[in-house]
Amino acid sequence: MSMGRTSLSIVLAASLASCGGGGSSGGGNFGNAPTPTPTPSPTPTPTTSACALSARQDFAKAVIDEWYLFPSLVDSSVNKASYSTVQGYIDALVAPARAQSRDRFFTYITSIAEENAFFNSGSSAGFGVRLVYDTTQNRVFVAEAFENAPALAAGIDRGTEIVAIGTSSSNLQTVNNLMASGGPQAVVNALGPNTAGVSRVLRINNGGTVSEVTVAKTEFALDPVSNRYGAKVLNDGGKLVGYINLRTFIDTADADLRAAFANFKSQGVTEVIVDVRYNGGGLVRIAELFGDLLSANRVGQVFSRTTFRDSKAANNTTKTFAAQTQAIAATKIAFIGYSGTASASELVANAFIPYLGTNTALIGGNTFGKPVGQIAFDRAECDDRMRVTAFQTENRDGQGNYYTGLASVFPRTCAAPDDIFRQLGDPQEAAIKAALDFLGGRTCTPIASSGGIGTQSTGQRREPIRPEQPTAAQREMPGAF
Repeated sequence: MSMGRTSLSIVLAASLASCGGGGSSGGGNFGNAPTPTPTPSPTPTPTTSACALSARQDFAKAVIDEWYLFPSLVDSSVNKASYSTVQGYIDALVAPARAQSRDRFFTYITSIAEENAFFNSGSSAGFGVRLVYDTTQNRVFVAEAFENAPALAAGIDRGTEIVAIGTSSSNLQTVNNLMASGGPQAVVNALGPNTAGVSRVLRINNGGTVSEVTVAKTEFALDPVSNRYGAKVLNDGGKLVGYINLRTFIDTADADLRAAFANFKSQGVTEVIVDVRYNGGGLVRIAELFGDLLSANRVGQVFSRTTFRDSKAANNTTKTFAAQTQAIAATKIAFIGYSGTASASELVANAFIPYLGTNTALIGGNTFGKPVGQIAFDRAECDDRMRVTAFQTENRDGQGNYYTGLASVFPRTCAAPDDIFRQLGDPQEAAIKAALDFLGGRTCTPIASSGGIGTQSTGQRREPIRPEQPTAAQREMPGAF
């Protein structure tokens, strides 16, 4: 396929993305899309006029004109010369859709090499933490620390407060002052670029013990299901409940999910807590596998429907549950989610509403609200990957209109704060306890439905820190640094 005289290497992936609008590569091609050419590494230096700003803007506009899910909500009157970046021009083109909450920064330009590294192995550079900020007290906390990354090795884990940041002990800036002067982005700036070797001195508070540590960002591969707490069998008064915490939908999650469910199956588990509280999305292929592993009794029935714009309706598909040797027949499922829960995470949760009804519930707070996904168009000579919002997903019953979050469509919800001072996987952690209460038939307080898009539950005051210019990892994993 080509657009005008521009040769494109197209990765047409049924991929859902993070709350920031991320996506994925892989998942097969539709129509006449050719197999993508190998991704250049390292990122090539543009040397021709083909990679000039104007040409790159034209590339983005051509993709939008042909594939954008909401063609009537594109402002083609905007002048590309008025924008100094490709992304700025894209944002102006899709502003009408954004005004209707149909495209909240889901359409964007990114790096082929960077995105491929993340989706293939979870590779990115950083401290290896997920940061959230207190929306009322200007405080920043670690919500999660990743194995094989520098922060955890330095004693920084879930519940640690970042008190001050500097390049040395002599120039530490307090987080309170940073937040007061520039909001979360000031904290992002103080932490420095996500480049291996970038070092920062952090003043941290661990349960009342204040210390200073020096941490350098490194390249590390993310484990999508933590070996510390990602998959467990909880004993709730003699009943065994499966607990699975999936950080992100990347290729390496396949083996982790299969291993977790093989263990659930061996122990006779039929009730499951699916914890995707920070999961911004990723590969639809992994979302489909997740659904399969929960549905040994639904093989051949509809998991989801994918719908493109009318002119691309030939690409519409229906995915049915497939048999997996590790699958269980889940009878009750509690999905834990908050405002950082989006896209592929919401796809999996939404798929089970028609089958389980009041035997499934959303626990925690309202989710982000992203029932749409992107396809990817590569321009390898510029290391450009254009992610365009191109399709919507629905469950068996045609429900896919949850642009303001899943709380409005789930038959049951239970509000609970994200208790960052207890480890994930702990049955006494507030959201997990609420999930166990739901599964056990005990009462709970519903999530308020009047809070708007992606709001937290009552009492929840922490939000993921979202950079103005997120990396591929940060799009899929809200708060990752």
